Amino acid sequence: MASKIEAEVEVRSDAGKFWESIKESTTLFPKAFPDQYQSIHLLQGDGKSAGSVRLINYAPAVTALYIDGDVLNYYKNFKAYLTVTPKGENKSTVKWACEFDKANEDVPNPDIMRDFAVKCTFQ
Repeated sequence: MASKIEAEVEVRSDAGKFWESIKESTTLFPKAFPDQYQSIHLLQGDGKSAGSVRLINYAPAVTALYIDGDVLNYYKNFKAYLTVTPKGENKSTVKWACEFDKANEDVPNPDIMRDFAVKCTFQ
């Protein structure tokens, strides 16, 4: 049975503009968050639509088992979602969620991934 964790934050941004910045994260994130991302390279697709594959090189300061390694060594299934909902003029609610099945009971919940996503997305 899949488990789920999530985070929701209100941001001062138009939903469309916020979503465009996420779609441009391949070039934007290493510039905006150099302490988190060294580089992001597009390996497949256009980088903005489903099926795109990115190689993310995290900064040396980012030391987390799940970020450094292959996530599927720890989780049988892992799906992350990002939803941006307009909440009025220049306000939106951004929700990050993930559903996962642990590879075994010794694997902790991916709270560190949620916290990393919140830090980078909502700074």
